[in-house]
Amino acid sequence: MKRRTFVLGAAAGVAAPALAGSTAAAAAATRDSTRLTATGVTSPRNKRGDVAPGNRAARLKTLPTQTQQVVIVGGSGYSATYATLETYAKQRGRWWPVSGPMPARIGSKGFSDNHTEGVPTTPTGVYSIGPTMYGNAPDPGVRYPYHRLVSGDWWNENPASPLYNSFQHNATDPGGYSEALWREVPAYTHFAVITYNMAPNVPAPVPNAGSGIFLHEFSTGGGNATAGCVAVSHSNLVAILRWLDPALSPRIVISPYANLDRY
Repeated sequence: MKRRTFVLGAAAGVAAPALAGSTAAAAAATRDSTRLTATGVTSPRNKRGDVAPGNRAARLKTLPTQTQQVVIVGGSGYSATYATLETYAKQRGRWWPVSGPMPARIGSKGFSDNHTEGVPTTPTGVYSIGPTMYGNAPDPGVRYPYHRLVSGDWWNENPASPLYNSFQHNATDPGGYSEALWREVPAYTHFAVITYNMAPNVPAPVPNAGSGIFLHEFSTGGGNATAGCVAVSHSNLVAILRWLDPALSPRIVISPYANLDRY
């Protein structure tokens, strides 16, 4: 979805939540009660060896059996534009937290179960991570194939195009809401594609159902609402992108927290 800067904050009567800001901080905070596994999973336990309370991944019911990494993006309700992002890994058949909650922003009109093209909502659901990661900066060390953006790299967001909701290298603008990816700085320093309205979630993109939903970094220093994507700080984004492993079939779940049981 074409980037637009939506500044929401104290001036709009919205207060940002106070949250732990990074994987490193979360790990440090639980240093004395965690066990680092071979897969890099930090596993808080109580004295009985159970997973610590508040494990949101344990509520998920529809993830593929092969999925061993999950990112959860949640908020207080459908109108929320501030969110949190948490990461979990599966080991011995159970979900274990990898990071504490990270501050995130979503669409300026919150979450939607029926996202449409041009409306700045973030679509709810369970999605894969696209097969290629992208960015205007060099590969930060991700496990996915990585494409460094160049002039002429577009995301086709024209519902009338047969190549709707796909990456293209083209000398001309594909039309509609299409994004000149190489011009989006700093938002697209690096990003991962969230497979909303594209394979494997649907056989082919549905015209006008929405396009270009990415996990990227804030486009302003203080963080800002998006046109439908999920945004986090640069340092948190790099940590997440490096952690995601295609061999572990990761999924990203996006939902108000009250509705996580749907997924």
